[in-house]
Parts: sequence; structure tokens; C-alpha cells
Amino acid sequence: MKNPSLPGYFQQLHHHLMTVQVQDGAGKDIPTTQAVERIIVQCRDAHEAGNKVVFIGNGGCAGLAAHMAIDFTKNGGIRAMAMNDASALTCLGNDFGYEFIFSKQIEYLGKAGDILIAMSASGRSANILGAVETARTMGFNIITLSGFTPDNPLRRGGEINFYMDSPEFGFVETGYQAILHGILDIAMGWRAKE
Repeated sequence: MKNPSLPGYFQQLHHHLMTVQVQDGAGKDIPTTQAVERIIVQCRDAHEAGNKVVFIGNGGCAGLAAHMAIDFTKNGGIRAMAMNDASALTCLGNDFGYEFIFSKQIEYLGKAGDILIAMSASGRSANILGAVETARTMGFNIITLSGFTPDNPLRRGGEINFYMDSPEFGFVETGYQAILHGILDIAMGWRAKE
């Protein structure tokens, strides 16, 4: 970027948001509208069945996990939680290793029919990838959000996988927030002004 500016940053963010890729676990493209509709139905069905949506992420994605869990619960009426309690993370990290901080919580607190929304900017975080595997064996529905490189392993980890084609944390994590807020707002009845 020759002359960095906030409008230029917004233009680049807009580009990344408009070119987000959504695929299934086999790498087949899914239209974004169809993916959003499927997620909304899955979340509502899980809630009606007594299940929950579980959000996980590291760093900025951990903050986003907490933010989205409360918004899905309070605003969307969908039972949700983030697995980022400091005591749980330090206990499980100390006792089992950092790569197990989420998979152990899923093992202890999860049940078949729950939904896992797993976020990793790089798509390569061992604790996120391990949690996805644990959730899969337990019968969760899995949605992933990843970025940086198209060959990251998280990109094929779920039934629905969002990929932000950017190596920048800011674009990737802001993109995740826009995607998840968009899903929730659409579920609550937001419609684009024509």
C-alpha cells in the first residue's frame, strides 16, 4: 500500500469480505447465502433439542468467541458458550498440555448435537484442530473460520468452512466478526434495504 489510509484499509477489508470462500469438508464450494441459512437452521434446531453452540479461539478469536457466545444467547435466543474461562484454560493446560485446553472441555461439557464454531487466523493451531477432532467423534456439527493460507488444515475441518484469503490478523479477525454478526443479525430478521 503506497499511502496507507483508513479509507484504503476499509477498501481492502471490503474486498476480503466480498471474496470470502465457503466450502464443505471435501472442498466443494457452498454459496454463502446457503451456508448462512444452514447455520441458522442448525443453531435453532440445536437449541430446540436442548443443545448449544460452542465457540473457541485463541487470542483475538478468544475475545470474539466470548462476544459471540453472549450475543447468540442474549440477542439470538440460542444457547451458546465460549470455552475461554481462565481457570479452565490454565488447569487443563497445566494438567494435559496447551493443545488440549479446548478438546478436554468439549469432552467434559459437550454432547452429540452440539455445534462447534472453531476460529483460528492461521487455521493451524493445534488446540483448535484437536478440539475439532474431539467434537467430530462426539457427534457435533462443526463450522470453521480460518485464514492466512488456502492449504490450512482447519479449512476442511467442518461441514461448513469459511476462509478469509488474507495473511493479516486484522482483516481475518474483523472478517470473522462480520460473518458471525451477519449470521446472527439475519437470524434475528435483519433484511438488506433495497
